[in-house]
Amino acid sequence: EYGIIGKVPGHCIGELGDTDRPVLLYLHGGAFVLPAAPPVHGAAVADLCHALNSSGFLLDYRLAPLNRFPAALDDCEQAYRALLERGFPAERIMLAGESAGANLLLGLLQRIRKAGLPMPCGAAAVSPATEMGRIHAPPSRARLRLRDPILPAAALHRIDPLYAGGEDASNPELSPLYMDCHDLPPIYLLATDGEILADDTLLLAARMHAAGVELRVDLWPALPHAFPLFGAVFPEAREARRDIVAFFRDTLERATQ
Repeated sequence: EYGIIGKVPGHCIGELGDTDRPVLLYLHGGAFVLPAAPPVHGAAVADLCHALNSSGFLLDYRLAPLNRFPAALDDCEQAYRALLERGFPAERIMLAGESAGANLLLGLLQRIRKAGLPMPCGAAAVSPATEMGRIHAPPSRARLRLRDPILPAAALHRIDPLYAGGEDASNPELSPLYMDCHDLPPIYLLATDGEILADDTLLLAARMHAAGVELRVDLWPALPHAFPLFGAVFPEAREARRDIVAFFRDTLERATQ
């Protein structure tokens, strides 16, 4: 059902009053300008929550261009704080998101650290956009510009100004590629070798590895951007969701021991 957590609305999966269960905070993609698509995002989040025996909150953050950066990230931070205030222990909170939502996820981790809040048990970022200032880079954006059927390179020329506006896009909250990678929870990065954001993932993974982050990285072959959403189309999407579930089961078990 659609509800409000703190001051942020969104789609609620399961019973968010049961703080003894884990909860998945999911940040949807859509180029920062499109709302969540319940038949797609809602179904994927419900599938993950069912497998994890958890509740879930599919955040309905404010959208550009009416609400530019940092409005969406502010909403994400507010939703995380609201879950803590409801009584969910941080070690039972899971973060996940795809594309623009994965960008927001990485920004949210920076906000959590900066505020001195307890970190979630883990975070899964699917096909994150990590560089918002250079349309031509990282290199996979030019190399694969004709191969990605979900996110064409031309779209990036419109997304960045619509969302970032006049903000300095080297700000790590906008471009997580440049974030301080220390003191983060376990991270699962997932992308494909056929999407223009492949190097957005791999370059950030290299920086996280150098900073000692507990990290898993999967680069799938010959699949489109954010493919785990499309379980009805790709058998690999269902396998990728099982991998995400296994990652969270492991982090939950270790965080609550």
